Amino acid sequence: MVNYKEYFDEQGIDYLTYRLLVDDLLLEGKTTGPDNSEAMLQYSKMNVQRMSRIDKTAALNESLMSTISGLTKNYKFLVITEGWCGDAAQIIPVFNKIATESLGKIALRFVLRDKNLPLIDAHLTNGGRAIPVLIILNESADQVLATWAPRPQVLQGLLSEWKKETSDMSILSEKLHGWYAKDKTQTTQAELTSLLKGLEG
Repeated sequence: MVNYKEYFDEQGIDYLTYRLLVDDLLLEGKTTGPDNSEAMLQYSKMNVQRMSRIDKTAALNESLMSTISGLTKNYKFLVITEGWCGDAAQIIPVFNKIATESLGKIALRFVLRDKNLPLIDAHLTNGGRAIPVLIILNESADQVLATWAPRPQVLQGLLSEWKKETSDMSILSEKLHGWYAKDKTQTTQAELTSLLKGLEG
């Protein structure tokens, strides 16, 4: 039985603390998780740039803003992530913008996947530990209301098709991040809008 309240209150860190953690580890030649290979460090460096870009340039659309302002209850967003994860870099800044715009209705915390395996193993995607995972909890953090992971559904489908064509991770990564760049967070925002509407329905 997963104690979500304990993960949120005791393990969870806020967005700024998470960003600083990734930065500080990179200065030490490390990333989050046990693999500090050159490839993983490079992923993390690129992800810092991606998160910074989205922090600066992405704006929540009118539909999502309206949905956030219409929330009548308080929620907790618990996010499983890692600094080296490309999908997480494209998505978690949007979670942060949602929490910020909620004016206190949504509390947001991040936990690292590889330090919290029982948590991620309760939220596998097709049997894998794919991240990021958004777990939406009630205000007292003792009930899971909804989950979303690890990327927009249309991209999940595209990735499955791309994997039939190649297993080269550099090619897959280029296609993946090319899609995110063109989409400018809009599909992610649309899915999260539907998710939030479902909470209040």
